[in-house]
Amino acid sequence: MDNTTHFGYSTVPEAEKSARVAGVFHSVAAKYDVMNDVMSLGLHRLWKHFTVSTSGVRPGNRVLDVAGGTADLARLWIKRVGASGQVWLTDINSSMLTVGRDRLLDEGQLVPVTQCDAEQLPFPDNYFDCVSVAFGLRNMTHKDRALAEMRRVLRPGGRLLVLEFSHIYKPLTPLYDLYSFRLLPLMGKLIAKDADSYQYLAESIRMHPDQETLKSMMLAAGFDQVSYHNLTGGVVALHKAFKF
Repeated sequence: MDNTTHFGYSTVPEAEKSARVAGVFHSVAAKYDVMNDVMSLGLHRLWKHFTVSTSGVRPGNRVLDVAGGTADLARLWIKRVGASGQVWLTDINSSMLTVGRDRLLDEGQLVPVTQCDAEQLPFPDNYFDCVSVAFGLRNMTHKDRALAEMRRVLRPGGRLLVLEFSHIYKPLTPLYDLYSFRLLPLMGKLIAKDADSYQYLAESIRMHPDQETLKSMMLAAGFDQVSYHNLTGGVVALHKAFKF
């Protein structure tokens, strides 16, 4: 049995991947939001707003934000569900979660924050109306297990939203590769003082399943009505699915 997986373009034992990914995000946590703005020219904010505005989530709903890190998406969910709703911010990485928790506290938001593994969510079955994961699924070792867990905690009729880097339209590939493998590590070096972590992030995007493959994985995990919407030429895709 092959117990290896990918860490960017490298092949590593499965047992080592989570620690390596943790090292990346411990390193970049303090500059993560600044780098997101620089890397995407602010587009990541539009992608997240699109996710929330097209989610169908209503006031009073319960939302679980998996791999929510610095709480960008959680902040939007809090506004969406209102005082009668509930938002849980979770992440496996303590450094990222601390940034998100402190950010929410500074804004006067008292929401439940939990450090946990997406492959073993500490929540009851059929509890949430919506589960979201933004730019986190590609870093998970066993994506199938994580998807199954997300389905488990969703109530019947609930929805999963996966916002993730995906496969860009082919005519744009040469320019995108130049940006990803030359400019991105340079920006990581200058701003976050960590070129290697952003080299990994660029590689992890290329290793992530394309739009149709991820759709098939979500169907295999038991989700229904799986669809996706390409954003910015396929740089990012928003996958939506329901649990019936």
